[in-house]
Amino acid sequence: MEEIEIINFTPETIGNYGVCGYKDVHKHEELVRKIAWYSKYYPEGLRIKGLFSKTDGYQGMIEYMPGKIAHRPVDANGYLFIQCVFVGFKKEYKGKGYGERLIRECMKEAREGSYTGVAVVTRKGSFMATKDIFLKLGFSVVDTAPPDFELLAYRFDTDAPEPKFQSGLDGRAAEYPEGLTIIRSAQCPYSVKNVNAIIKTAKEKYNLNPVLIDLDTPTAVQHSPCAFGTFCILYNGTVISHHPISNGRFENIMKKLIS
Repeated sequence: MEEIEIINFTPETIGNYGVCGYKDVHKHEELVRKIAWYSKYYPEGLRIKGLFSKTDGYQGMIEYMPGKIAHRPVDANGYLFIQCVFVGFKKEYKGKGYGERLIRECMKEAREGSYTGVAVVTRKGSFMATKDIFLKLGFSVVDTAPPDFELLAYRFDTDAPEPKFQSGLDGRAAEYPEGLTIIRSAQCPYSVKNVNAIIKTAKEKYNLNPVLIDLDTPTAVQHSPCAFGTFCILYNGTVISHHPISNGRFENIMKKLIS
């Protein structure tokens, strides 16, 4: 075995490696939800590849799927869509080109699968890759969404339509005009323990009755009120978090809003 291998996860094997640091199905509801989600969409082309070190184990991953089932609010039909890419639970694996290697694997599969190209949402903020690695590989920015999201594409056919964020995205927060709303999808495992704590705090400290919405289809995610898609917190019609946050971070946000 090479020191570093790229391993294809199947619904049967994903539990052997874990996802995003969650490794035990008996302890982590996050992993149980992720495996169920992966099993549901694997037949439709969802794939996860893990970066595995002989010495240090699981050190990164890339997750991608056909654009028609993308779990972001995008119109990317015909593209292979990268949902997530990450390298380096240990810092010595960062900056070694492993992220590029994972992305190139996806691009290779897209070509072989006769896709129009590859698309991905990036941002400057937390919980997403920045655009730099994709620009280096020849991707270009084709659309933007507030506050700092960018949609990038690598087109094999330059005459093909570019992917884009869903129309009306900017105005969807207004559909949740009152109170606290938490939106999540099982795609993102960082949405169980923190959400339970946030709901408890909202009720006990701020006298709020949060509405929890589980997005259980690609269409539902593609009509999310924020560009992250699979996680969002809204308060009185305004997005107050565009990505998963801790209960402590939630409290800091609420202190500013209600002071």
